[in-house]
Amino acid sequence: MKMKKFMSVVLTAAMATGLLAGCGSSSTGSSSSTTTSEASTSTAEAAGSTAAAADANGEVKATGDGPTFKIGAIGPLTGAAAQYGQGVVWGAEEAVKEINAAGGINGYQIEYKGEDDELDNEKSVNAYNTLKDWGMQMLVGSTTSACSIAVSERTKADSMFQLTPSGSAADCVKYDNVFRVCFADPAQGTKSAEYIAKNKLAENVGIIYDSSDVYSSGIEAAFVKEAEKQGLKVSVEEAFTADSNTDFTAQLQKCKDAGVDLVFLPIYYTQAATILTQADTLGLDAKYFGCDGLDGMLDMKNFNKELAEGVMLLTPFSATATDDATQKFVAAFKADHDQTPNQFAADAYDAIYAIKAAAEKENVTPDMSVADIEAALAKGMTEVTVEGLTGTITWQASGEPDKEPKAVVIKDGAYEMMESTSEATSSTAA
Repeated sequence: MKMKKFMSVVLTAAMATGLLAGCGSSSTGSSSSTTTSEASTSTAEAAGSTAAAADANGEVKATGDGPTFKIGAIGPLTGAAAQYGQGVVWGAEEAVKEINAAGGINGYQIEYKGEDDELDNEKSVNAYNTLKDWGMQMLVGSTTSACSIAVSERTKADSMFQLTPSGSAADCVKYDNVFRVCFADPAQGTKSAEYIAKNKLAENVGIIYDSSDVYSSGIEAAFVKEAEKQGLKVSVEEAFTADSNTDFTAQLQKCKDAGVDLVFLPIYYTQAATILTQADTLGLDAKYFGCDGLDGMLDMKNFNKELAEGVMLLTPFSATATDDATQKFVAAFKADHDQTPNQFAADAYDAIYAIKAAAEKENVTPDMSVADIEAALAKGMTEVTVEGLTGTITWQASGEPDKEPKAVVIKDGAYEMMESTSEATSSTAA
């Protein structure tokens, strides 16, 4: 029997964003209500366009005869959070195709299938059951935190190995059969405050967050605690909920009145786009800093990307990186899906290679029971090192990854890696 994991511990290697990243997290349902504002309209249009693009669920069928590994993935392939789910499902697909072409895992091919959960807990569980009926032996997902937590109740009962690329809430890995690739929410908040303070990005900070969302509120709480340690003044803490996420003028006015020089946004890109649009109308002159949830904003149709110029976020991946692995992945992803991959895609790609490494470490074969595969992979994950797109990754028995966080800034409509001070670099080393 493996020891139950206690997940109140903050990562020593710290934080993301996924992207995975992650971030990425979810409330119990969609949080993308629209208004007549330009940004809200663009959000709705983005949701429609991604719904049309998501008819392919990344399915990969193995060639040849003989037993195969069956890996499933779950994420919101349609709706306002489709940038996250498509990234996960399609990023994992790219890794599966590469591994199959190179001979598979321990000589066995992989069959792969993704399912849409529409950013809904119940539908995520339904997607899990669909994949289980298909014969899934291990799960990459769910993409968002609340969905991942809901599904983990089933994977725990079924002794199914679960590796979420981007579920960042602490409880995503409360069971010993669940691991993650992204950083935990508390670590994202802590490291964001460290990065802002040690790179002297701000002195007076305002925060706008979603108090109804486990991802956003978890990051916010950790940020406020660390900001005090770092000597940052947090003069505004303004919340919204899933039922009031379209008009942020009151929160922004309080930031303006308080003279904040940076607004911290531990939220999703859909709400962030609305905030940036309304802040521009209000004339709020401030910097903006977020976590993995902001990744995806540049892909929103009809959003004025000039408003995102200078926005910063912590993330483990940049599609503009010049290393061979990133360039190869970005080229393949663009060729298959006509999109630039985000950090959620990179987290999922790394998740598949982590499964491969752990399975090869423990000599896992497809004829083993789901429970035996789970036990072997959980052991193997703590013994492998993956040179991934999101960094050099190892895993603790708690399910938490150790890797180096990075920050990007939006320049000329693209993500660009930020230069950190040596002090900040040393403080965030794994």
